[in-house]
Parts: sequence; structure tokens; C-alpha cells
Amino acid sequence: MRHEEKGLLPLTEAVVTRRILLPSEADLLPLLGRNDENLRALESLLALRIVARGNEIILKGDEPRVVRAERLLTRLSDLAHAGTPIHSADVRAALRMLADDETADLKGVLLDTISVPSRKKQISPKTINQKRYVDAIRSHDVVVAIGPAGTGKSYLAVAMAVSALTKREVARIILTRPAVEAGERLGFLPGDMFEKVHPYLRPLYDALYDMLEADKVASLMEKAGR
Repeated sequence: MRHEEKGLLPLTEAVVTRRILLPSEADLLPLLGRNDENLRALESLLALRIVARGNEIILKGDEPRVVRAERLLTRLSDLAHAGTPIHSADVRAALRMLADDETADLKGVLLDTISVPSRKKQISPKTINQKRYVDAIRSHDVVVAIGPAGTGKSYLAVAMAVSALTKREVARIILTRPAVEAGERLGFLPGDMFEKVHPYLRPLYDALYDMLEADKVASLMEKAGR
């Protein structure tokens, strides 16, 4: 029986052990995470056993996965040593990036922060493609992005717009989104034009309220309507 999804070692594969020796003066907390949450996330993702002892990290499991974990932890330790904060979400994102491209610039992606006035979170690209998307928005007036739902296209676009507004690079944000009819024409839907179109704009409003205080959003909308 295989138990990879629970982070246990596959019983049918050869087990190897690797050791990563970090500088004795290194602060391991940024790399390991609070209560070793970064290591636990990596254990779960790759079905390994990972133990931190002093300045040594021991990896045990299937060799290809151990090699992937060793490569990832080595790259992340360099970032942590440079003062880059690392969270479990960053571990997942970095693992995906290295799976797609072993030479991926983890530092360039993880250090790219979009400045928004949110006290709750920092917004940054989590994949190479998201990084390219954000860079394209920075350097072009019009950017067309195509991809599956849930890949951050609308959210990152709103984040870049809010950042530009905060820096006074733009005077206002215009929310627009194609209204793709699904079985019914907009004219037959109940309500006025705002009520007809609002469901299509809901993801953009959700992103705005995630990045700005509700009263700030209301104030900006009132100001834009004048």
C-alpha cells in the first residue's frame, strides 16, 4: 500500500539518505519556518522524512525525490541567508517552479512584491508565468493574458492597478470585463444595468476588497462617479 499523499515513505521503493550541512552561524528559522512548518510542507509534497538537527538537515526517501528536496532546500537556504522571508506557500511555489525549470530564478520571483495598502498580506507572483505577467504589465500599456480560471490573471491585474493608483501613477481604475452570455441575454436578466453586469465583475470587486479597506473602496468609487 502506498501512502505518499500522507507524507509517509513508499514501501516499494529504495530509500536513500542525504544530509545538507548549513553554516553553523546561519539562522535556520527563516528556512525551516515556525515549528518546522516549511519542512513539514516539503515532507507532505514529496513523501519524504525530513529531520533538522542543529545545522544539519537529513532527508530520507525515494532518491529522485530526495534529490529534488536537496536542490530546493539548498536554493532556499541561500535566499534565507540573504534575509528573504520564506513561508510554506513559498516552498510549494518554489517546488513547482523548479519542477518546470531547474534554473528558475527563485529569488527574482519570491522577492517581487506588488505594493498595495493591505495590512493583511503581501502580494507577489508565485510562478514563473505570473512573474512574466506582472513584468509585462509593468512595461506595456495593454497586456492580454490567456489561461485557465484560478491562475491569478484577474487578481494580479487588480493588484497592479491598485499599486499604480496608490503610487499616483494613474488617476482612476476602470473595472471592465467581458460579459459572456450563458444561455440568457443580458437584456432578459432582472434588474438595472449594474445588477445585470455585477456578477461578471464580482471577482474584481472581491480582489479590491481583499487589498483595500471597505470604506476606502467606497470612497474611491464615489470619487470616480463624480
